[in-house]
Amino acid sequence: MPHAEEPREPLADTRQAVRVLSSSTVFDGHVWGVRRDRFEYNDAVIEREYVDHTGAVAVLAIDDEERVLLIKQYRHPVRTRDWEIPAGLLDIRGESPLRAAQRELAEEADVEASDWSVLSEFYTSPGGSDEAIRIYLARGLSATAEPFPRSEEEADIELRWVGLDELVDAVMARRLQNPSLVIGALAANVARSRGWQGLEAGDVSWPRHPKSEALGE
Repeated sequence: MPHAEEPREPLADTRQAVRVLSSSTVFDGHVWGVRRDRFEYNDAVIEREYVDHTGAVAVLAIDDEERVLLIKQYRHPVRTRDWEIPAGLLDIRGESPLRAAQRELAEEADVEASDWSVLSEFYTSPGGSDEAIRIYLARGLSATAEPFPRSEEEADIELRWVGLDELVDAVMARRLQNPSLVIGALAANVARSRGWQGLEAGDVSWPRHPKSEALGE
């Protein structure tokens, strides 16, 4: 007979404070840079380089018919026009993550929402980047008063409304690769099975963001 397990704390990541000996920017790019840190951990001095990222938000917008709003646009590093959910950088000083999500939904899809919740959060590549993304669930959708002018990769954005079940099937068949879309679709599927209960409000603080102080949190 298996032994009863000892009571344990809820499963959760743990922020770890380390002594940073030095930190410098080794590359300062148009959108993000590369940082080199020397720090102490496990009685050793370690040096690591990583992408120094502003962080981002993404929006899974779903209508009353359980259709999800998708956009398709060109992504040069992978030479692909991939299906995504609206998303954008936290690159405006003083702008809250929720406001950034509302702005991106309007700018990329000409859509606004009256009901905002936090659906999921994740680090895109924690071994090589400090980029953190928060995915919002947006409901109560309507069109914005005016379309937003778009340029460069966004000039030929394609919009499509897709049923949540169809979207999950496409994710599980590995036909869709964008991480915010994949995580958002699977999280939304679970949230729906729970009657959309238990999600936190859209304006809740984001303490696990590496730059939470810069976000005013």
